[in-house]
Amino acid sequence: MGTRTEHAAGTFSWVDLTTRDGAAAKQFYGALFGWEFDDSEVPGGGVYTMCRLGDAMVAAISPTTEEMPPHWNNYVTVESADEAAAKAKELGGTAVMEPFDVMEAGRMAVLQDPTGAMLCVWEPRDAIGATRVNDPGSLTWNELHTPDPGRALEFYTGLFGWNTEEMPSDEGGVAYTIVKVGERSNGGVMSAQQGEPPNWLPYFTVESRDGAAEKAKGLGATELFRIEMQMGKIAVFADPEGAAFAVFEGDVDD
Repeated sequence: MGTRTEHAAGTFSWVDLTTRDGAAAKQFYGALFGWEFDDSEVPGGGVYTMCRLGDAMVAAISPTTEEMPPHWNNYVTVESADEAAAKAKELGGTAVMEPFDVMEAGRMAVLQDPTGAMLCVWEPRDAIGATRVNDPGSLTWNELHTPDPGRALEFYTGLFGWNTEEMPSDEGGVAYTIVKVGERSNGGVMSAQQGEPPNWLPYFTVESRDGAAEKAKGLGATELFRIEMQMGKIAVFADPEGAAFAVFEGDVDD
């Protein structure tokens, strides 16, 4: 099992869904991934819902405002949220939300890279982020779609110290860069499709890509595409509220 008691700095460690209808989101993702849920009231109003598989925390669901469309937030562990936010600004990014404490759980900031994609950084205290990854129903990959991969990679390697590995593409194919923490694969970067806004896309492991795709559609999701790759099978969806996510069937890390 891909259990975790800590995440190395620079590693994707958490995702949470910002959505207008938390009850509907729980119904959808609970049926799709087998998640169970624990609700906690947020100071100032609202509910933050922890999504779990057994005793392991794998993701969360939080409310949004009418101005913000539903979306998944992707988090990278850092040693210091304050230092990461300051470094991001030096590298041409923006601190959309300056560092703040999340009660005793940790400290975070919301950043925007120079190409427009949003990303959160997480300084853990009582909460490390996901305590289970790569297993079915758990986070396994995070992928940046950006209009300028080169500029984005310059920013993120400077911010997190990531290593990179270029993946060969077929003639006319889309270039793909794997980002690594040390030698461990951590995510990917590719060009956004025409009309697609810059975004980080979370992937969840499933036992069957096709089975998950049919179930997701039956639950009200919109399938955007399926693709077969050397390392496995992928499908990308918009959930019933419009938030994009992907599923992956194939070999994963421990």
